[in-house]
Amino acid sequence: MSIFSIATSGLSAASLRVNVAASNIANVRTTGPLPASGASAGAGSSSTSSAYPAAYVPLRVDQVDQSSGSTPGGTIATVSTVSPSYTAQSDPSALYANQDGLVAAPNVDLASEFVQLATAKYSFIANAKVIQAYSETTESLLDIKT
Repeated sequence: MSIFSIATSGLSAASLRVNVAASNIANVRTTGPLPASGASAGAGSSSTSSAYPAAYVPLRVDQVDQSSGSTPGGTIATVSTVSPSYTAQSDPSALYANQDGLVAAPNVDLASEFVQLATAKYSFIANAKVIQAYSETTESLLDIKT
């Protein structure tokens, strides 16, 4: 795997990390009805939860080293859901609140999301510098006169 493709995979992972963190931050207040919990759900709660959209399901980026054959390098980033995806939050004024006044709120930690943004920023900068250095080195090698 070339230096360029390794750095490019890092740029892609950083970009994905920014997109996921931005989505989580933008939807931090997107609540919905609490999912029915089987036996404790009343007759009216299932009709209430189906009438309103579910709470936003937060995402996370899982990033691992890419290992392919004899020339490993780069990174692979995948998106998965956070588990548990929601926490119970008190909002008795919501139309979809249960009998206790609780709704499902996304399980998003804002501090962690801002750390993810900072990590992505510095990862992007570092990988862009690698591409810049690679480009300058290649250019200087091509300019050698004999």
